[in-house]
Amino acid sequence: MKRRTPRGLDPEEQELWQRVARTATPLRHEATTPGQPFRPESRAAPETVPFSVVGRSDTALPYSNPGRGPQALPMAAPISMDKKAFLKMKRGKSAPEGKLDLHGMTADAAHGALTSFILSAQAKGKRLVLVITGKGRASDDTGPIPARPGILRQHVPRWLELPPLKSAILQVSQAHQRHGGSGAYYIYLRRR
Repeated sequence: MKRRTPRGLDPEEQELWQRVARTATPLRHEATTPGQPFRPESRAAPETVPFSVVGRSDTALPYSNPGRGPQALPMAAPISMDKKAFLKMKRGKSAPEGKLDLHGMTADAAHGALTSFILSAQAKGKRLVLVITGKGRASDDTGPIPARPGILRQHVPRWLELPPLKSAILQVSQAHQRHGGSGAYYIYLRRR
């Protein structure tokens, strides 16, 4: 790409620049010649204090955010069920045998409801169930750390990885648009 040559200043712009330059005070008191680059004095770097974490806890609550990205969710896991049945489920052609709607629940209430729903569905011999979390609302939080919308949408896949639900579940996948899209999950259960 060809560089453009500077156009230079008009006489009016040059006169304005001279007025501004006369009112400016130099940063250094030493005389400098025009066109000579400014070389700041070398200063010693400030002393740094090593950072350490004291009293770190490795135990996480079942609804805490372990800080993993979406690629670590069980939906990104390899297919562990019949591929034909998985593709039928992903296309929304399989009808869920049970449905749980978690809209409006707190994280604690939703975790309890999800656990009892999954375990009772497996006990009844159901294979495909639908869990609706909703997509979440955008918050008015203008803090320095942005909050992602949809607390349940984030926590439900992680809860499904924990005991006792992990042993009951064969596959987790985002639902098809007709069953809720990104605000719902298909859960394919293991046989009893």
